[in-house]
Amino acid sequence: MVKPFASSADLDEKAETLEVIGDGVYALTAEGDPNVGAVEGEDFLVAFEARATPVMATRWLDRLREHTTKPVRFLVLSHYHAVRVLGAAAFGAGNIVTHEQARRLIAERGMEDWASERGRMPRLFTGEESIPGLTWPTVTFSDRLAIDLGGSRGELVLQYCGRGHTAGDIVAWLPGQRILFAGDLVEAQAALYTGDAFHVDWSSSTLDRVAALGAETLVGGRGAVARGRGAVDAAIAQTRSFLTVMVDRTREVHARGGTPREAFASVHGALAPTFGKWPIFEHCLPFNVQRLWDELSGVDWPRIWTAERDREVWAAMQG
Repeated sequence: MVKPFASSADLDEKAETLEVIGDGVYALTAEGDPNVGAVEGEDFLVAFEARATPVMATRWLDRLREHTTKPVRFLVLSHYHAVRVLGAAAFGAGNIVTHEQARRLIAERGMEDWASERGRMPRLFTGEESIPGLTWPTVTFSDRLAIDLGGSRGELVLQYCGRGHTAGDIVAWLPGQRILFAGDLVEAQAALYTGDAFHVDWSSSTLDRVAALGAETLVGGRGAVARGRGAVDAAIAQTRSFLTVMVDRTREVHARGGTPREAFASVHGALAPTFGKWPIFEHCLPFNVQRLWDELSGVDWPRIWTAERDREVWAAMQG
């Protein structure tokens, strides 16, 4: 039986759940679709992630407006992928914030990534005609950027923890409430996408820095909100385990002179019993293994995914 390409057959709408996870802190989850969130300042909002189109982003904002009418002053984008950034026009934010490497990636491969992700996940691009073009940040930073929320609300700290899901992922940390928006550096009961990743860094020093923050509530890139230190630690451990198994299995095949397809079969067999039923597992794994194979072959900077390359890798891994 031929598997449908990526998530092209996933056309069912997901139930969206808006949760108030702290004082003026909101998260919208959607059964494994990309999560988004927002933090209230004294007289403004900081939005985290933008969804793939302004139409999809407006759906999120309509839900948020049931709780607050404050204007969005900052839109924080955890990394460059199209499903996270192309809906930015809906927010009317004066400041669009990314890591400096995310801006580099948008310039280098933004259009190719847009076409690639549309082909892989067409349902997430509802209202694509509303996208005015690539999303460009107006503010970038290299290590740490703090947003003063005003009054007694403290700071929202934007932090770079190292190379991981991409070269330029950032997290948003509320130290006063110990709430962390981790982007796709951590997933809670959802599989990982690692097609642009730095697997060894991510599974070691980068996740170490995320864990060291000591979050007690964590919103990952996909999946449910992790509440309580035990659940947060479990989400980080799950993410690390997924990466470690991928690295160990692929490295073994690579070292003995095997092929990417053999590595895919080994990784799939090892991960499927635990992760196989979780969102986007089957979608992501061929692209994950190909990137990891490249990394082990000395290709440090990820190759650009195009719609054509996606199909070639999908077929080569699975026949």
